[in-house]
Amino acid sequence: MTTTAVVPNDVLRAVRIGLRLSQDDFAKTLRRAGQQLGEPNEASKRLVQRWESGTSKTPRGVYARALERVTGRPVEALGFTLPVPMTRVQADGEGEHDMDTGGDGITSAAVTSQAARPTAENYSGVWLSRYEFFSSSRDETYDGKHYVVIVQHGNRLTAQSLPDASSNPGSPLTLDLTVDRNVVTGSWVEQTASDGYYNGARYHGAVQMLVEPTGRRMAGKWVGFGKDFDVNTGPWELRLVDRSTSKAALERYSRPPE
Repeated sequence: MTTTAVVPNDVLRAVRIGLRLSQDDFAKTLRRAGQQLGEPNEASKRLVQRWESGTSKTPRGVYARALERVTGRPVEALGFTLPVPMTRVQADGEGEHDMDTGGDGITSAAVTSQAARPTAENYSGVWLSRYEFFSSSRDETYDGKHYVVIVQHGNRLTAQSLPDASSNPGSPLTLDLTVDRNVVTGSWVEQTASDGYYNGARYHGAVQMLVEPTGRRMAGKWVGFGKDFDVNTGPWELRLVDRSTSKAALERYSRPPE
């Protein structure tokens, strides 16, 4: 008999902490969002705990829409396991085979990952994120800065930018990272401001950094696609500014970096 390991939803937890909301406050905000959407829900602190612990992996529709309203992110970007069509192969009657994703072939998308290996360092806290990128349309190099809160579970790090804590207002940033000794590898997503230069474009890619012996700085490179589908890269670093993730600390860094 096999059992499925429960994987905590650190992405949702990081997003909630980034919004400076307790689990109880988050539930209240979800209930208010449900009222505004005309879809009342019964979100509770206990439900938020079940989501974050990984005990409950898929929110029902009314909760998914409330989550999107509160966080400003699609529910699939909040660390949940969502139902997807189960692909089946069937004969097409002409000696070949087709892929069938019919309506009754539905299963749950399983998130598989290696068991987290313990790491000696704890990287939870508030960090200053800074990356550089070249704008071909403006023929200049720019940098993007965010204060992000990092939440750690085993060897996984989830970073979420704090409200109003970007050098490009209205451009939230998320990082999903894995630590292997002094090497940090993962992915990044940034949703640019709808009224900014990039008109709400969503950019994403990969990142790899090395952790300095002090454990207070990570530095490396990002890679991602540009608007012409060319592969771009540039430097990226994270610097620790506060070990605390208390509400007071998060409020202190909910401002554009200098």
